[in-house]
Amino acid sequence: MILVVDVGNTNINFGVYEGEKMLVMFKLTAKVDRTSDEFGLNIRELLDLNDIDKNSITGVAIASVVPNVMHSLITAIERYIGCKPLIVGPGTKTGIKVATENPKEMGADRIVDAVAAYEKYGGPILVLDFGTATTYDLVTEDGSLIVGITAPGIRISAKALWEDTAKLPEIEIKKPASILTKETVSSMQAGLVYGQIGQTEYIIEKVKEESGLKNLKVIATGGLGSIISDETDKIEVYDKFLTLDGLRMIYEKNHR
Repeated sequence: MILVVDVGNTNINFGVYEGEKMLVMFKLTAKVDRTSDEFGLNIRELLDLNDIDKNSITGVAIASVVPNVMHSLITAIERYIGCKPLIVGPGTKTGIKVATENPKEMGADRIVDAVAAYEKYGGPILVLDFGTATTYDLVTEDGSLIVGITAPGIRISAKALWEDTAKLPEIEIKKPASILTKETVSSMQAGLVYGQIGQTEYIIEKVKEESGLKNLKVIATGGLGSIISDETDKIEVYDKFLTLDGLRMIYEKNHR
């Protein structure tokens, strides 16, 4: 079995795979500072609760966009799981070529998403990840990641509303019944969700127009991606486990 870890700005997602099958997925918040011992205990407890023997874990792969948690996390995995993890970064075999102007600036999570989307669905493909930021990454038919677009995520926009505007409250992010809202909470929900839908559809169409790739597949992932993908026909597939699947694929490419 292998353990894969996606360290994001909001959550740290874990998946345990046996071959290509995901056995279990769990998460920790990324907003809490943890020592290596705290990480180790959290991971061991969550594995135990899901009936996974830590001794059955033979490999670990990590993709991270949060550098300051890595020392504690890596130490915890080495000490409590007994594996030296593969960290996705420059020099890691991925099966795709990052052909942007500065490949080292491309986030590990975006590379992992691109690997999984290309292997599962083929190219050309546009990969959308609705995380803390909303990202749009274009992979060509021959497996080159050539374009990366970054926009504020829905949660970032929501947080800006209630933190920077004195009278607006913190709200649940969901689509209201109608865009014709008549009170504060649903008016904020409408602006956030319908605004994201509009942005998503426009960027997809603009990428198709300027790239000339009219047959471009569009795949989405990320925590709030299901809300948006349900409301537009511009997204063909919502794949909840795309990033974790990509980590498994990359681990296998580097340990054959």
